[in-house]
Amino acid sequence: MIDISESVMQFLLAFLVVGPLLGAAAALLPAPPGLKGKSPDQAVLRHGMTVTGVVLIAAIVLALGFDHDQPSTMQATTDISWIPALDVRIHLGTDGISLPLLVLTALLTFLSALYTYFKPPAGPSPKAFVALLLVLESGTLAAFAVLDLILFFLAFEMVLMPMYFLIARWGGEGRAEAAWKFILYTLLGSVVMLLGLLLIGIKAGTFDMVALATDNGRSLTVSVQVIAVLAIGIGLAVKTPMWPLHSWLPDAHTAAPTVGSVLLAGVLLKMGTYGFVRILLPAAPDGFRTFAPYLAAFAVVGIIYGSLACLALAREGAKGDLKRLIAYSSVGHMGFVLLGIATMTPTGVNGALFANIAHGLITGLLFFLVGALKDRTGTVDLDTLSRPWPDHRPSTSGSAAPDRVQTGAALYGRAPRLGGLLAFAAVASLGLPGLAGFWGEMLALFGAFDPAAGLSRPAFLVFMSIGAFGTLLTAAYLLVVVRRVCMGALPEQAPALTDVRGYEFAAWTPLVVLTVVAGLWPGALIGLTDPAVQQLLTGGTR
Repeated sequence: MIDISESVMQFLLAFLVVGPLLGAAAALLPAPPGLKGKSPDQAVLRHGMTVTGVVLIAAIVLALGFDHDQPSTMQATTDISWIPALDVRIHLGTDGISLPLLVLTALLTFLSALYTYFKPPAGPSPKAFVALLLVLESGTLAAFAVLDLILFFLAFEMVLMPMYFLIARWGGEGRAEAAWKFILYTLLGSVVMLLGLLLIGIKAGTFDMVALATDNGRSLTVSVQVIAVLAIGIGLAVKTPMWPLHSWLPDAHTAAPTVGSVLLAGVLLKMGTYGFVRILLPAAPDGFRTFAPYLAAFAVVGIIYGSLACLALAREGAKGDLKRLIAYSSVGHMGFVLLGIATMTPTGVNGALFANIAHGLITGLLFFLVGALKDRTGTVDLDTLSRPWPDHRPSTSGSAAPDRVQTGAALYGRAPRLGGLLAFAAVASLGLPGLAGFWGEMLALFGAFDPAAGLSRPAFLVFMSIGAFGTLLTAAYLLVVVRRVCMGALPEQAPALTDVRGYEFAAWTPLVVLTVVAGLWPGALIGLTDPAVQQLLTGGTR
């Protein structure tokens, strides 16, 4: 790591929050004559790539300057009074829990901007698209950087309108209905969440997350904690999404443009689970303990439900949409995150945080790949992709009709690199040991094996068993997808597909590399999160 002064670290963290907003405002202005390039559209797309690239560099420098010997200590902190009457402060800081999410957000947004520069989405002028992308990045980074409940709520809400317009204006079929469903679900959940945040802040006498974590619920009665956890938990569960509050997600993913799906799955869903860890676990532990078994129950139902929905979509004749299938898989994967959090143990919570990062990397890659597949074939319908090819050679049955010889799309033969990457992302998503998807889910199950004091161990053993069964279902549907899309005989007349292009290679390689590195070296991430988790669970007394 490198030695960076505290003032520079403060500037870097503040820039992560404010920089994309300034870039969004600049994107709406006319491009200077010398920077227009071939067209104004090209100029604004290049602007988006530049701004997100600078933000990514700032996030990497922040991570390099972070004191990894003290990951439980808030670093790069800024604390300025904003609304004195309500004691609302502009309080920013990062620790081992939020730092990986900041870097993940900056990385996925840059890769989305890079992909968009070479493959702009069909729709209105890209000027508004780039501005919305940057506002979305700012709101997401702010949610992971702020340490005040009111600021967290504002950042939580800030991402809604950009994502709504990205779906409604640049999405595919059914985009208007999907966008409205997304905004209505999340807004209704947010209204309830705001009431819970205000209840905690007023009763505890502060909205500061660090102070609330240190207090560890001692200034809140159990009844207040129960009400607050219920209210805030509903809002966070919608964003996660937790079964049965998930129904907006498949529609939103199916209709969203490729980069919209990448960011929705890669970073926006993490805001909900991050809120559970950062706010509810430390600030209202007794209230959380009351609901933990129910949260775990909903989590494992989500795991099974998501997997069964994916199996139904993957079977032949179901006309399953591949984007929709990956969206349902997110319901299952985020179920493991919620199960880890519900155990209230360092093992489970660390597993949840690891699974958060792994899901962002792997599912982001999957949505990139499915978008590329749709660009090449014009469809993501599994039945269409795996429709048998007619073989016009002499029929083996002696009839004049050609044999139907293929039961898969033969992506391995038509575009081997694309097929190989899709298979890699699938086996990473099913939790193959040695890749990032394995560790988070395993630790979440280990946490359920021995939950925190006060939680019913027999109940959590049942939840662990159901979750473990869900991993088998996950492997089943992903292997079916690989068989149908990647395998199959390749007739001579089958049209070739363009394999991975240069800009796609540049956008996807970091996700592949990080998926492998996190799988082979999980201690790099767990070493960051574990001290911070230990401190959150004990209220700062270790």
